[in-house]
Amino acid sequence: MECFLGIDVGSVSSKIVALSPEKEILFETYLRTHGGPIEALQTGFKELQDALPDAQVLAVGTTGSGRHLAAAMVGADTIKNEITAHAVAAREVHPEARTVIDIGGQDSKIIYLKDGVSRGFNMNTVCAAGTGSFLDHQAARLNVPIEKFGELALKSKSPVRIAGRCGVFAESDLISKQQMGYSKEDLIAGLCLALARNYLTNVARGREIKPVVLFQGGVAANVGLRAAFEALLGLPIVVPPHFRVMGALGAALLARERWLKYRMPTKFRGIAAIASFKCTPRSFICNDCANTCEISELYVHGELVGRWGSRCGKWANLSLSSADREDQREKLTLLRPGA
Repeated sequence: MECFLGIDVGSVSSKIVALSPEKEILFETYLRTHGGPIEALQTGFKELQDALPDAQVLAVGTTGSGRHLAAAMVGADTIKNEITAHAVAAREVHPEARTVIDIGGQDSKIIYLKDGVSRGFNMNTVCAAGTGSFLDHQAARLNVPIEKFGELALKSKSPVRIAGRCGVFAESDLISKQQMGYSKEDLIAGLCLALARNYLTNVARGREIKPVVLFQGGVAANVGLRAAFEALLGLPIVVPPHFRVMGALGAALLARERWLKYRMPTKFRGIAAIASFKCTPRSFICNDCANTCEISELYVHGELVGRWGSRCGKWANLSLSSADREDQREKLTLLRPGA
């Protein structure tokens, strides 16, 4: 079975999608990273191996904040940022989409499309209010399963006004209102409205939001937040069927596009190999200039397979290994206090 793989490694979750040459989704998985992206990806590939034992991978694409790690680990053919991947996926599932609201584990972004092409985007800066990790924290504090968070919001008769300018203020105000005896339904509905207002102010930044509006990312599972956006915007919000894995879907589509154009053999290491091999990440500081870049490396069974992080690109060549690397570590040691 021929397929293309898309991998999206974020701060909170890792996603894998297998796409047929006809662009049918054959497999998808969404896994919490729990601080271990390598282990999460290996778990995902074990699931893929069980689901598609005869898969023949033609090309692989990676995206997300951990895209370079994932690319080195699996042997990716294309590496793209999450804005490009999400825009491509949105265009594929809804060609008429003009605006994409994407809220993940620790970041929020808005993408503006015209004729299926990204024409601009904004991301959250310092505030993480409304992201998945913030909502997880509030759900745990209220002793409400995160899966039920949105459903409770829809039951509210009188949402509480919550200050949602930032995560710290939102939590402080939520605690204050909780101590006044408001119901959980009204508290959660108020929080969803506050977070939607915060998103429109700090991420969309007052720019016009045109339909069709897609809501994707893990937080799109929260029907309460979806209802809050609809109330504030006065527009219907479309949540695509595969909203949790749209980044991985976009990466798979980009890998497919590149393969159709060049027909180059894939660098993919193989599903079974990835599910079982040993990966070891390392890093060192390059002191050759004032940038003092932190260079990340990935070793598979002791062999250097990937390196990234230098602004100048010097360390992109994997042949710059033992001698140069040890020289850099020696320089770093000499710079340490007391050395």
